[in-house]
Amino acid sequence: MSRSIDQRLKIGVSACFFHADPARPLFTGKTLHYVEESIAHWVMSQGDLAVMVPSPTGVTRRGDVDFSHYAQWLDALVLMGGADVWPGSYGEVPLQERWSGDRVRDDYEKALVQAFVAAGKPVLGVCRGLQLINVAFGGTLYQDIPTQLPHALVHRNAQTYDNHLHDLSIDPQSRLCQLLGGQTAAVVNSIHHQGVKDLAPEFVVEARCPHDGMIEAIRWSGPVYVAAVQWHPEFHRRDQGTLDDTPILRDFLGQAQRSRCAD
Repeated sequence: MSRSIDQRLKIGVSACFFHADPARPLFTGKTLHYVEESIAHWVMSQGDLAVMVPSPTGVTRRGDVDFSHYAQWLDALVLMGGADVWPGSYGEVPLQERWSGDRVRDDYEKALVQAFVAAGKPVLGVCRGLQLINVAFGGTLYQDIPTQLPHALVHRNAQTYDNHLHDLSIDPQSRLCQLLGGQTAAVVNSIHHQGVKDLAPEFVVEARCPHDGMIEAIRWSGPVYVAAVQWHPEFHRRDQGTLDDTPILRDFLGQAQRSRCAD
């Protein structure tokens, strides 16, 4: 039976940024916000609504809208993948210029996380989203896994991209394992060259890459639902034999529903 519009959750999705570029032929010199199609469709796969959250700050700002307004109106937040996290966000300088990341997006997403947590709304991070959450709560990152951990498994292959897969080891005591019906091993895609170095305080590790110990899933032990995965669930396909992430999404949406009912 189809749900009414009022019954459908409104899930905020953080935006990716195309910063102003005078050489770009379209929207010359303008900042663009966008959402990758697959993450929106993954969020909507259970019948709920995906809503991109544009940044209310910037040089063209008008009106009095701020992050708290979105946190009050929406039911939950998904932080999607994208550009590197700026090393200055965790007290480091870039080892190379190409790893400078996106400071503007970092500030935007940290403000989003703060607003949704303050409102008691659940937050789910995907890939960069995991890294941003870790940094926002006081953790650090490897700026480039191959450089800083040369013996680690290859976690990003530009040629195969989301077809690049590796094994996943899930903590049998974790909430993630419980959601997956006791499953402790799986296969996931891997599209990242940065990763968690120092885990943020009050977070627990729920999954790792068994080949090198890289952290692949984390969860906050605080009072609000904050969890994240390093892989891209929205890119998984059944024919790859990869993890079925539906239980993760349903748990997140269920928490969003409970938060809505508690308001």
